This record gives sequence, structure tokens and C-alpha cells, in this order.
Amino acid sequence: MVKERARILVVGGGYVGMYTALRLQQKLKHELRTGEAEITIVTPDPYMTYQPFLPEAAAGAISPRHVVVPLRRVLPNCRVVIGEAEAVRHTDRTATLATLATRERGAPPEELAYDELVLAPGSVSRTLPVPGLADHGIGFKTVEEAIGLRNHVIEQMDIASSTRDPAIRDAALTFVFVGGGFAGVEALGELEDMARYTARYYHNIKPEDMKWVLVEASDRILPEVGEEMGRYTVTELRRRNIQVLLGTRLESCADRVAVLSDGQRFPTRTVVWTAGVKPHPVLEATDLPRTARGRLRCTAELAVEGHPHAWSAGDAAAVPDVTAAEPGTECAPNAQHAVRQAGVLADNIVRSLRDEALLTYTHKYVGSVASLGLHKGVAHVYGRKLKGYPAWFMHRAYHLSRVPTFNRKARVLAEWALAGLFKREIVSLGSLEHPRAEFELAAGGKPADDPKGSS
Repeated sequence: MVKERARILVVGGGYVGMYTALRLQQKLKHELRTGEAEITIVTPDPYMTYQPFLPEAAAGAISPRHVVVPLRRVLPNCRVVIGEAEAVRHTDRTATLATLATRERGAPPEELAYDELVLAPGSVSRTLPVPGLADHGIGFKTVEEAIGLRNHVIEQMDIASSTRDPAIRDAALTFVFVGGGFAGVEALGELEDMARYTARYYHNIKPEDMKWVLVEASDRILPEVGEEMGRYTVTELRRRNIQVLLGTRLESCADRVAVLSDGQRFPTRTVVWTAGVKPHPVLEATDLPRTARGRLRCTAELAVEGHPHAWSAGDAAAVPDVTAAEPGTECAPNAQHAVRQAGVLADNIVRSLRDEALLTYTHKYVGSVASLGLHKGVAHVYGRKLKGYPAWFMHRAYHLSRVPTFNRKARVLAEWALAGLFKREIVSLGSLEHPRAEFELAAGGKPADDPKGSS
């Protein structure tokens, strides 16, 4: 039994937010039923996105709805509020929330009181002041961006196929990806693989007509899989006629021309930005201590330093890695740590409420896997290095085991099985991004610049 009634506020519905609430829901069954505890989750979306599957969703291997987990279905005993926390004053135990309802009626944000706080808003794309990036860049962090990018790539092939202007055709068939981490490399690998397959259905486009460029500011890509596997990945991508430019930065993409730091210029209609992430801006609107990189200072028990009843994990938290040989090392902000931290965090909240000793988070990093397209991948797991089909198979097996809920596992597995029996889908549904465009035009409204597509 808990010592007193507890109002638990979870800010964020990602890995940490969902898994923490899920475990709290299991651990506090009696308290939730009797009203001694309540759990509120504040999240911008009513679902959790399993981001490792975004590249496959973009390539059409998985349906978008199977990449996300509906929070209300898996958290029936929690209150899910769709909105965002704009500020947190932990000294007063209050959070300022802007919800869909407050925005709809133009009302000021609401104040929500709490007893225990889990601050796990995740991260946002880290951008640089690159001219033209805000106008022409495409992100790759949400399922909407992944599907939008798929539509966009196929649409560019349609544009190239229907024009005789060589400048328009070359720009449409040039795809520039900035960032050599997991998101950039996997997105590039899967989409290039999809576009290569799709080209067989165009009478005047061949795979060699397309130009794929990966721009990375450091001297290596995929550092998580080790130097050797990173070099193999570069070789594999270049074998597929993908330009991998290391030690290179994007200087500008204004006027639909990607200008690189080495002087190269690529007229292009596609610039995909995956150059890292940064902590969510809401952390700056709190009275909690942060590191120089903007993450919350946390203990190995996942509590915010010097602030009882405040907890954090995942991208937002700087958690000491107690398994590291070098003191001061922090856990990497990745999904492998986030999911495991969420379980320990929830257990420690329950233990705190019951006046029990807290647990220390400890997990030795087991390695990483990455997909480079259908039947292609790299992996460095438990010291073993794999590449090609075995690595790709391990990538799928690992993430299938990690995607939440049996429902999602079964649906993803079924889609993979059917994909082995039937051909890929190559349809672009860019009009989904402007669903009212055709009706507005029919009703006498002003036509949009691009009523059917995504460009």
C-alpha cells in the first residue's frame, strides 16, 4: 500500500512515457482501483511511435498504422491528455498544459497539480542555421514524415518521368540525406532499395539515373556498430552507386540547390535532414537542473538530482552509466536504454511511495543492428560482427521482439510474410497530405500550388 494518495504525471508518450505508465499500471492495480493513485499522461500524439520501424514504413514494408501503438488501448487505467507541457514548476508541483481543447477555444493553458513527476518528453530534431533548410528540408523522426518522404520520392520519379527538361529531371532524381547515424543510413538504404525496385515500372527511368548522396560531417558513419562495420557500410553503399561524403557539411539548400562544404552543388528537390537530435525545449521551461547539453541531471536511480518526486529517463535524462570503466560516463540516449530505464523508473516510483529502498539502473550495452535495405544490414552484438543477410535477419528478429504488444508483433510478422509472397506496393498517396484540395477546387476555392502532391 502507498503511504498517501499519489497523483503521477507523465510528460511524454514515447518509449519512457508509455513503458513507465504501463508498468505503473501493473504495479499499482489496487491503488488505481481504489483511487489512492492516478496516472495522467500528457503527450502530443495519442500513440507511441516505434521509430526503428520508420525506415521500413517509408519503404512500404510495414503499414504506418502498425508502426504506432495506441496509448488508450494499452493504458486503459491511465488518463491520456493530448497536448503539450509548456512549463513545469516542480517547487509548486504544477505543470502548465496546452491541450487540444484550450487551443480550440483560444483559452490560456491549464494548470495541473501532481505529486510525482516523470519528465520524459524525448527529443526533437537538431537543426542548424542552414539557408533554405526550413523551406525545403524534410525530417525523419515521425511516422508522418516517413510516409510523407515515401510519397515524395515516388512523386519525384513521376515528375522525372513526365518531363523532357533535363534540369528538372536531374533535380527530381537527386536525393540528398544529411546525417550518417541510424536514421539517415537506414532511411537512405531502405528508400534507395524501394526506388530501385520502383524504377522497373517506369519506361524512361533506370536505377542508374537516380543520384543518392549521404553527407556526414564526421569521418565515419554508424559509430554504434563499430569502426569495421562502419567501413563496410560505406563500401556497401558505394557499391550501390550511393555517394558517401565524409567530413562534409551542408552549407545551403536555398533555391533547391544543395551546396556542400567541399564545393559540390547538387540541384535537388529532396533534402532529408537526420543530423542528430537535441532535448525537448520544455526542459528549458522547468526549474530542474540540466547539464551543459540541456539534459536533466539524474542519479543512477533515475531521480532528478536534488529534487525529490521528480524522475526522468531516455533522451531527456543524463543518467550515469554505472557499468562503464571510466567515471562520469552517461548512458547513451537510445531506445535500448530508454525501455529498460522505464521499468526501473516505474519500480522506483512505487518503491518511493511505499517507503522502500530504490533500485540502481544498470545495463551493459549489448550492441546495435542496422538495416541497409531488403536482405542487407550490419550488426555488432555481444562482440560479434555480422553483415549482409544474417545482420538484416537479426535486425528484424530483434525489433520484432521489442515492438510493444502482441497485437503489433503479429501484424508486423504477417506483413513481412505477405511481402515475401507478393510484389511491393509502389503507390504514392501524396494527396493524403491535402485531403480537402480537390473539394476546395470543386467548390470554387483557390487551388493550392501543389493540390495533389507533397513537394
